Amino acid sequence: MSMTHFPADRAAYIRAHLWLALAAMAAATLILWLIGNPYVWTGLVAGAGAIALRGFYLASEELAAVWAIEGHDLTGPGGQRIPLARIETVRTIGSFVQVITRDGHKYLIKYQADPQATVTAIERARA
Repeated sequence: MSMTHFPADRAAYIRAHLWLALAAMAAATLILWLIGNPYVWTGLVAGAGAIALRGFYLASEELAAVWAIEGHDLTGPGGQRIPLARIETVRTIGSFVQVITRDGHKYLIKYQADPQATVTAIERARA
């Protein structure tokens, strides 16, 4: 029986962190402006620096995560195993795929190059 793998994609990881950095830069700058700080430009530096540091430290862990369809289960990092028959909803959230089981547990398959293809493959395996 063949397995279908869903590895994390480096380009999707970088793209997600760029969007996160833009949001952090805007929020930090706005907060500094609202409190009357004369150096609002430091919000740009702080937001970009914080997200760059986060991205650097988490990259090896996040990019090593691989989900797969093995037989009648969706398996993930850390020994996670979700029976395909227990999956209620599969949807995309940016470059992530959210899997919700019938009992309400939620899982994220992060940083997918083509999240819609991941959804399609899981839906096809469930059928």
